[in-house]
Amino acid sequence: MGLFIFRVFIIGLLTVGGYFYPPFTLGRELGAAVAFVLGGLFVILETKVRRAPFKVMWSASIGTMLGIIIGWMLGSIYQTVVHSHVTASFIRIFFLVIMPYIGFLVGTRKSEWLDPAHLLRFFKEENVSRSTKILDTSVIIDGRIVDICDTGFIDGTLVVPRFILKELQLVADSPDGMKRQRGRRGLEVLDHLQKSSRVSVVISELDFPEVGDVDSKLIECAKNLNAKIITNDFNLNKVAQLQGISVLNINELANALKPVVLPGEVMKVFILKEGKERDQGVAYLDDGTMVVVDNSRRMIGQTIDITVTSVLQTTVGKMIFGRFNEESR
Repeated sequence: MGLFIFRVFIIGLLTVGGYFYPPFTLGRELGAAVAFVLGGLFVILETKVRRAPFKVMWSASIGTMLGIIIGWMLGSIYQTVVHSHVTASFIRIFFLVIMPYIGFLVGTRKSEWLDPAHLLRFFKEENVSRSTKILDTSVIIDGRIVDICDTGFIDGTLVVPRFILKELQLVADSPDGMKRQRGRRGLEVLDHLQKSSRVSVVISELDFPEVGDVDSKLIECAKNLNAKIITNDFNLNKVAQLQGISVLNINELANALKPVVLPGEVMKVFILKEGKERDQGVAYLDDGTMVVVDNSRRMIGQTIDITVTSVLQTTVGKMIFGRFNEESR
């Protein structure tokens, strides 16, 4: 309320100034109207500036200043080439208007380009490619990202946007005990990653207030940072790929690392329970793959050698079928 009153006071003050000191040799009434409109426009601009992150404002200012300098240089160059004074003046004005406009747009839309840390990395070795990956909430809570990073299979910079961190904190403060435990596990995972020497974890202030859901913000963030997304979310995976964003799905990685079993191979399994069919037993591999074994119901509770007869790929994973031969004992 106090800020609103202050804005009204400023607009009123400008209006009074326009009445007593009318600009552009206008009458007092027109001068006051012009001052009132200009004051309203500046108040609207002020509200937009207050909502914008400091990083975006910094980049927009730097981009505009660079645009002015480049526009002045280009105008000066063309002024020495063009013989017509009118054409040279037009070209100079053109560059002085267009280049700051382009600089402002680059600063607001691609603020990371003008980030001092990014500029320093730009002058480093050219053959070192930038490897940035964004973590979403599901993969942080899952926790397997820690083991993958510790083994060195993922390097570079892991980016955690501030809106992801806020979502994680909301889960950790949830009244639901299960959600609270998952959220705290996610915070512990982040703490472990920050202390790891294998990767660098950066908390990004990049946000998109006009975008509603978190998944869409992640996609916009990946576009701005030219980064990949690490996730376990199937829907986010598909939507990001449709928009040309590279996605690293840990569940797909886990499925790809499951051991390949071919018919005719001999493997050792522990018969855990009986199967649906007659004289069948069921076992499970370390990764959770179900193994259905014929002639093994009486071997429940024992570890036996079986011969693989077939492998079936289903929507939920692999199923292995085998046969227990008493002669192999």
